[in-house]
Amino acid sequence: MANGYWKRNLNETAVFEMFFRQQPFGGGYSVFAGLGTLLEKLVNFSFGGDDIAYLKSLAVFEEAFIDYLKTFKFKGSFWAMDEGTIIFPNEPLIRVEGSLIECQIIEGLLLNIINFQSLIATKACRVWLASGKGNLMEFGLRRAQGYDGAISASRAAFIGGASGTSNTLAGKVFGIPVMGTMAHSWIMSFDTEEEAFDCYASLYPDRTIFLIDTYDTLKSGIHSAIKAGKKLTAKGKNFGVRLDSGDIQYLSTEVRQLLDKAGLEKAFITVSNDLDENIIETLVKAGAPVNSWGVGTKMVTGAQAAAFTGVYKLSARIEGKKAIPVMKFSDNPDKTTNPGVKQVWRIRDKNGEAVADVLGIDGADEIKTGQRFCFWHPSADYRHFYHTIEGSVSPLLNKWIENGVLVKEQPSLPEIKARTALELESFDSTYKRLLNPHIYKVSITENLRTLKLEIIEKHLGSKNN
Repeated sequence: MANGYWKRNLNETAVFEMFFRQQPFGGGYSVFAGLGTLLEKLVNFSFGGDDIAYLKSLAVFEEAFIDYLKTFKFKGSFWAMDEGTIIFPNEPLIRVEGSLIECQIIEGLLLNIINFQSLIATKACRVWLASGKGNLMEFGLRRAQGYDGAISASRAAFIGGASGTSNTLAGKVFGIPVMGTMAHSWIMSFDTEEEAFDCYASLYPDRTIFLIDTYDTLKSGIHSAIKAGKKLTAKGKNFGVRLDSGDIQYLSTEVRQLLDKAGLEKAFITVSNDLDENIIETLVKAGAPVNSWGVGTKMVTGAQAAAFTGVYKLSARIEGKKAIPVMKFSDNPDKTTNPGVKQVWRIRDKNGEAVADVLGIDGADEIKTGQRFCFWHPSADYRHFYHTIEGSVSPLLNKWIENGVLVKEQPSLPEIKARTALELESFDSTYKRLLNPHIYKVSITENLRTLKLEIIEKHLGSKNN
């Protein structure tokens, strides 16, 4: 397509938007993640010598176009919501303005990064909330989608609520706290379980967690852990035990009683074993005495949802200084897009709780506190509601890149993680429940609805007469 635009001299300025169509996991919210990774890639994007040689070898592109790519850089402008924002379907998360060629070339990069990290951040957030905002360890390296997927998943899971990761490289690259425990192979390398525990405790007295299900949790593992643990506590150290199989509710309860009976009330219990948000929520509601959770496969792969449903669509062409709105029609109303250059506003009530997100025409619509508005369903049908804004109104799309140059300072990963946690507090619990969550309102302004109907009438009305 880029070659076609170049050859036909169709390199006008365009506006593209990235949004997603439906919540993953049957949930009521998602977490916007991957922006920091994407911004870094965009401002440094270029075709290296090997890239140029490969493209030339395909014998698809003209020599002059290959020469054009040799000096290609992203020189457009880029708006996006802050990373860690709680997001909803059909609202622009990202807006890109630039030449048709550069907007088109970055599409795959943009969607790959944002879709995957948003999926994993959302999954991690669901797990974290299910645990009662407990200590959540990301243990997914061995089951992640390749090492690059593992790195991205560790970053996204941290944003969503994980306290740390077992992926040491992710710790190095992103500064995420690294965590880990012994594996069954450690214990099987010794003649006795107690010897394995004693040796491990001598090596890591301040970070000791005994894996107690290698042979028999209640008949063997916990008793060996108690013996080794008492030696640690005599030195003023604490320790934990980990369950990685069996009935977690039953075993954790029995283990807690045995630890307490031995005077080891401060010893903590960690559990793993193919956990997800539904299992964890059940255990928490049942009162299982679990202090921390190790979650791997079902968090870093997205488990029930294969992919985030993000798409990237042309919304306007720029002629001179005038934006010409465009939209996609479809037999499926859910795939019909919203035209024009848009902004998204988040409306809150006087208590700071989020009420609705509203899409409007950037520069034309102005949403203010104290005013009464009529907001319409994005499908531009009859559904609408009136609302007097009593709380704050916040525009969500901020400019990050102007003419190819980063113009806004990126927050640190802990700051992004904190934003997610803070954002979650401003949404009613009904949006966050796992089963049958309440649907948050995403609406369009009267101006945007009118524009949409005009374009529909212009392109379809005459054909129907």
